[in-house]
Amino acid sequence: MSIKKAIILSAGQGSRLLPLTRDLPKCLIEFNGRSLLGWQVAALVANGIKDIVVVTGFRTERVEDHALELYRDTGARVRTLFNPFFQVADNLGTCWIARAEMDRDFIILNGDTIVSDEIVARLIAGAVDPITVTVDVKDSYDDDDMKVTRDAEGRLHAIGKRLLPPDTDAESIGMLAFAGDGPAIFRNQVDQMMRTPDGVERWYLRAIDIIAKGNRVGTVSIEGLEWQEVDFPGDVEAADALTARWAAEKRYAK
Repeated sequence: MSIKKAIILSAGQGSRLLPLTRDLPKCLIEFNGRSLLGWQVAALVANGIKDIVVVTGFRTERVEDHALELYRDTGARVRTLFNPFFQVADNLGTCWIARAEMDRDFIILNGDTIVSDEIVARLIAGAVDPITVTVDVKDSYDDDDMKVTRDAEGRLHAIGKRLLPPDTDAESIGMLAFAGDGPAIFRNQVDQMMRTPDGVERWYLRAIDIIAKGNRVGTVSIEGLEWQEVDFPGDVEAADALTARWAAEKRYAK
């Protein structure tokens, strides 16, 4: 499997990190010499992904300027796509804005999640189904986790924050691969949902939950590998510690 394109969903402000994000998009928070977005791009480029679309919203001009810097630094084609509805729509709407870019095999990644290059490599290697969800395993899961039910073969049966503990055996880290028919299946489901009255209020993983009821959706476990979501103030400290180790290792050094 070879995937050369990625879409990063970075339209939101990150209001739970105020005042840090008062005038700064979450994806531009700096961690040990790189922005959050810069760490994401580095992990993707390390795996041969050179076509990267960043869907923007809050303070889009700052992300647009930074995307040009990342192009100069990495040689990857880092492009931006503005979502004018970012203040009123959840990330299903962001996916709808980017639907024309879902024209070949691609990876989608939430704009607030730092992942290692090993995670990207494992997802690409394991993307044998039309849609593959990257999952981690923990001892327990909280209300904010995007919980997953899967069977012994790794097939995803349900995904959502409201899954009960007995039905939960993993969590989605907000990174998926779409291959073969996967991009078309996902585009069609997103379009159908955006035509409904509550479409703008939906998460895109709700589309995956619906798709899994009629199509095979696979999972790839990244248990034991390093990643960090940046959603709350405590996450900023954790992401700083993680990237400090990576910087000390000179990971992604030129």
